Amino acid sequence: MEALKKNPAWKGRRGPLVLVIMDGVGYGKYREGDAVADSKMYNLNAVAAKSPKTKLKAHGTAVGLPSDEDMGNSEVGHNAMGCGRVFNQGAALVTKSIETSAMFEGEAWKEIVSNVKKNNNALHFIGLFSDGNVHSHLDHLKAMIIRAKKEDVRRVCIHVLFDGRDVGETSALEYIDPFENFLKELNNDNFNAKITSGGGRMWITMDRYGADWSMVDRGWKTHVLGKGRQFSSAREAVETYRKEIPGIIDQDLKEFVITENGKPAGTIEDGDSVVYFNFRGDRALEITAAFEQDNFDKFDRVRRPRVCYAGIMEYDGDLHVPSRYLVNPPSIDHTMGEYLVSSGIRTLAISETQKFGHVTYFFNGNRTGKFDDKLEEYVEIKSDVIPFEQRPWMKCAEITDHVIAAINSGKYDFIRLNYPNGDMVGHTGVYQAVVCSMEAMDIQLGRLIKAAVEAGAIMVLTADHGNSDDMFEHDKKTGAVSLKADGSPKSKTSHSLNPVPCIIYDPEYKNEYPRELNEGLGISSIASTCIQILGLMPPHDYDKSVLKM
Repeated sequence: MEALKKNPAWKGRRGPLVLVIMDGVGYGKYREGDAVADSKMYNLNAVAAKSPKTKLKAHGTAVGLPSDEDMGNSEVGHNAMGCGRVFNQGAALVTKSIETSAMFEGEAWKEIVSNVKKNNNALHFIGLFSDGNVHSHLDHLKAMIIRAKKEDVRRVCIHVLFDGRDVGETSALEYIDPFENFLKELNNDNFNAKITSGGGRMWITMDRYGADWSMVDRGWKTHVLGKGRQFSSAREAVETYRKEIPGIIDQDLKEFVITENGKPAGTIEDGDSVVYFNFRGDRALEITAAFEQDNFDKFDRVRRPRVCYAGIMEYDGDLHVPSRYLVNPPSIDHTMGEYLVSSGIRTLAISETQKFGHVTYFFNGNRTGKFDDKLEEYVEIKSDVIPFEQRPWMKCAEITDHVIAAINSGKYDFIRLNYPNGDMVGHTGVYQAVVCSMEAMDIQLGRLIKAAVEAGAIMVLTADHGNSDDMFEHDKKTGAVSLKADGSPKSKTSHSLNPVPCIIYDPEYKNEYPRELNEGLGISSIASTCIQILGLMPPHDYDKSVLKM
């Protein structure tokens, strides 16, 4: 790839450009439930008051999702910031593939189906059981079940992962009951589909970045081996756990196994086929490794059934994981990272485990590894394996320690970091913890700001999507806060549809750009913005910068 041309209007700065991604921090629509506005963000507010700033779109079509009713997420947000353009993302690609039947005409689907038909084996579906459209969508699962019946598959087992994160925190039964009716209408003497196991997404199966492999271990025992507390139905499991564990939300529901005649109804056996129907890759890679890897050492699988396994999408384009997938992922090329190494820019990317892959893998267009070992350094600060509401400050101080040392070292031209607090703590629904997380992050922003001033650096402060800015459920028509039976606000644990900040803190401003920024842009504009501040000209096909240069 050719180097980017120099920007003749740029006069340069003594220090590096620092891109600060405040994960899950947006501008709230409602005053009640806006934990960002409710927090004492002294440092962020002081910088915003004296710096050029604008609001950026971080959801829906602005980040490649099907409609503006779709909330943004960390995956598509970092994709957009890292590649400077908008690509159709997982949900849209899968939906189109189903609508055109391209999925069912593909070789992977044919292999999945023919494998189970040979010996009348079971077809298993594992994935997030909601219509949140961030990791999965129930419509995709339904379409595949209907097609399986049409192609004379006789037995389907569904292993559900309750959401409570991208949808209402206690909405599981709102999905179970209609889905059970859907299956009842399909089932007959020649076709039987049923829910056979499950649990909450933050308790089993859906770990990411190696943060807690015990989640995947529990998922394997539940889905594959049929080991877990037994129930007659998914509804019974949910109702029982809610009675036994007051206040438990869906994402934390314990594992369960559905039985028939005293035995697990859907263990995964030799000759079966398995489809992992999440389209988003970060929380799909570990369970995929458990099914596909020969030399697997993360936990004792006890037995590894010989199955025909497929993901609904390719989750890692470099490693080609999984080996079989139903829908081609977006082809994201010419990322900012590629251009920067071609232009000799020295880069540091850093976060803690929970978001490390976002400032590396997703930022680089779903690519594992570096573009240039000499010009790039990636640093992962290990996350605590503990509920985030119990440590809402997470690792923001340790991230800041490293970044300040990096700024002072003079080794880097561009530093990008992700503070996960607003997103990861926001998903817990614990309002007090979210406020604590925001104020903890703000303390670290104060340290970064001081370092930027001393080094003559520029900071671009933004976010990949909203979350902490919208912590209560609201009536869509009236805007009133939705209340629980006890009169307290009903927590919202999903992302928001709100815009996010873009603040340019430039303590050694040299008048290269007007202080009034472009408005109405999406977060894909971050790439061109950063490239301009690095003294280069953005590629012609990148979305325009917030800077009027």
